[in-house]
This record gives sequence, structure tokens and C-alpha cells, in this order.
Amino acid sequence: MSKNSDLTGVPVSVKIREKIQAAKKRFHANDNIADFLDQGDLEHLIDEVESKFQGVLDSLVIDTAQDHNTDKTARRVAKMFLTEVFNGRYVPPPKITDFPNAENLNELLIVGPIAVRSACSHHFCPVIGKIWIGVMPNKKTNVIGLSKYARLTEWVMARPQIQEEAVIQLADLIESKTKPDGIAIVMEASHFCMSWRGVRDMDSKMINSVMRGAFLNNTTLRREFLSLIPRNN
Repeated sequence: MSKNSDLTGVPVSVKIREKIQAAKKRFHANDNIADFLDQGDLEHLIDEVESKFQGVLDSLVIDTAQDHNTDKTARRVAKMFLTEVFNGRYVPPPKITDFPNAENLNELLIVGPIAVRSACSHHFCPVIGKIWIGVMPNKKTNVIGLSKYARLTEWVMARPQIQEEAVIQLADLIESKTKPDGIAIVMEASHFCMSWRGVRDMDSKMINSVMRGAFLNNTTLRREFLSLIPRNN
């Protein structure tokens, strides 16, 4: 039996896929599938990805047996994908401690810049940038600590992503956790699929935003938020 399969000899990725399909859920690149992993599945997935990536290296005609620089590359890549750059797909959301809004805060709160490290789901090339989050707290709902915004951002971004969809996912998540009167997110990032390949433009960046609630309906608030973001720093 292969070390990347279960006792029936079925690859663990097949087992997980069947569970997701039976639940009629999707498993796109930027979806979290932690609910469908059993204990030990992640380690088996690392073994499976290692085996298959070794096949990629072989097809690239790289002599990993003789090249000391690549003899363990398949294992390193597998661990990198599953436990680092894409682990937002495979682990549950971070635990978020909230606090009563004892002082009935309802003034603009801005968190950022938060470092963004992701990868585009078209070419798996890095996406590196920053995010700013604006929150208009609701006087009657709880608030979360500032560091928790960074943890939620990391969890969403550690997946193959499209920037336009990433900010929407993050806004949805923060709204569900804090129930604010308004949420605003601006993301600015460099895409290596443009600088490393393709047109090889080293200077271009993509900036996009999502505005909801008070930020969408109140132009003065939206203007204040945007004016306070030091994007050129």
C-alpha cells in the first residue's frame, strides 16, 4: 500500500474529493476544505503531492537523482504548498476572541497595512502586497482585537487566489465575525504572473476594493477612509 493512500489503497485525495462531492460542496482553489479532512490526512496529502511533483520534475527532464540541489525538491514543494502558502485551504479558521463594545464605539477604525502573501490560481505565481481594512463598528455588537484582522487575512490569502475574489471573501468573513455597520477593504499587490512571465512588467500593481454598509452609502466616510490610507509608503 502506498504511503499516500488509506488502508483500502485509495489515494487520500480521492477520499477527500468523494466526501466533498457527497456533501454537494465545491472545492475551488480558493475554498477551505478543512471540514473534510480527517486526522492524518494532511500528512498523507504531503506524501501524495511529493510523489506527483516528482513526476513533474521527471517530465521536466531534471535529474534529481544526481543533482544535489533538487534531490529533495519534490518533498519541499509538497510541504510548502500544504503547510505554508496554501494551508488556508486545509486548516480551520483561526480562533477569534471578541470583546463587548462596552464604550459603544462607532467611529472609523482602520487596520493596515497587512502584508499579503498569496498566489494566483492561473499560474500559481506569487501575489505580494498589502491590505487595509476599514471598519465602522456597530454599537451593539462585539469587537475583535487588531491582530485578529491580520490572522483572518492570512487565512483567506493562503490559498490560490484571484485578487478580485480575495477581497470579497475577506469582507464576507469579517462581516460574519463582527457584524459591523460598515466594512471597507483595499488591496494593492504585485502579481508575479505579470513580472516573472508574460509581459514581464516589473512595476505594475493591481489595486481593488470592496465597500459595504456605511462605506458604500456614506460618501464622506468612504472619502475619509481612502484619504487615510498611506498607499505610497
